Amino acid sequence: MSELRSTGAAGPAASILRPETAIQLRDIVAAAVSHEEPLAVEGTGSKRGLGRPVQAARTLSLSAMTGVTLYEPEELVLSARVGTPIAEIERLLDEAGQRLEFEPLDYGPLHGLEPGLGTIGGVVACNLAGPRRLKHGAARDHILGVHAVSGRGEMFKSGGRVVKNVTGYDLSKGLTGSFGTLAVMTDVTLKVLPKTETETTIVLRGLADDAATGAMAAAMGSSAEASGAAHLPMYVASRVADGHLGNDAATLIRLEGFGPSVAARSAYLSAALEKVGKVEHLEGEASRAVWRDLRDIRPFVDGTDKPVWRLSVTPTRGHEIVMSLRMQAAIDAFYDWQGGLVWLRMEDEPEAELVRETIRCFGGGHATLVRASESVRA
Repeated sequence: MSELRSTGAAGPAASILRPETAIQLRDIVAAAVSHEEPLAVEGTGSKRGLGRPVQAARTLSLSAMTGVTLYEPEELVLSARVGTPIAEIERLLDEAGQRLEFEPLDYGPLHGLEPGLGTIGGVVACNLAGPRRLKHGAARDHILGVHAVSGRGEMFKSGGRVVKNVTGYDLSKGLTGSFGTLAVMTDVTLKVLPKTETETTIVLRGLADDAATGAMAAAMGSSAEASGAAHLPMYVASRVADGHLGNDAATLIRLEGFGPSVAARSAYLSAALEKVGKVEHLEGEASRAVWRDLRDIRPFVDGTDKPVWRLSVTPTRGHEIVMSLRMQAAIDAFYDWQGGLVWLRMEDEPEAELVRETIRCFGGGHATLVRASESVRA
């Protein structure tokens, strides 16, 4: 185990504790409990900019706890220590033609960091998921088991390596998305799935936000089995896929699966959506590039610390919230999850009360400040 002095999220000259084993981690937590000392828990720090800074004198870094400990492609199961980079896991899965179906996003570039720094532990601790959550759920829906250390310094495990092993299964799900506040995980086990053979994206051009919301709802409610539904308003569309979408608003519907099935579903859905607007198509890697950029919030990766909000709201009310905010503040926005996930960038102050009150007026929801300057977050 190493202990370093560094400037980080836990304050200036914070002490960084870096255990290499679960035993060392248990001892650190137990010592912190005995001294009534809070710890800031992180992996590589790629999500350090989320919300308020943790007020702790010492940081517990899990970056040394790395390595895939089990991977059985035929059983669709993978276990890894929590500090293992998600990029390493995705490369391993890709070689076997598999993937994490919940499509975890990468917050690093939004905060000025290199892509691919996030860890599997951070993904599970934050319950991250990308555009495919609409159809396949978030990390919580794919967790099979965890090993962890409780806030009392006690080691425990929950779940197992197969779905039918339900001992403690719900506890694993409860820890997913707890941001390290309930326990510090050391190992996680996840189910993985085969990659799809074919991918295509139907693009509707020039729709206003309200019309796009209706089109996305129609697509997701159809028999086409779409795995993604997003809308990029005018000018935001040009900030993904190296500008290949152009400036016009783009409403995106993703279809995945076996080639003949995707072709048939694409033809059916395209014919239905032609009544709404001009239909275009993105195939293969062109489609994947657009959804990667949406997943990683690339339209707002601008090298600034302008406030960025993540709003989780009723899908049919997202565009109303954005319209109301546009009348009161300078904002940019785009939509994922059929309009239920709104990414919002403010030009000046985060306007927290304005954002929260607007959400309350349009059916409620949840708002998380995912980027802002240090002075605003303090």
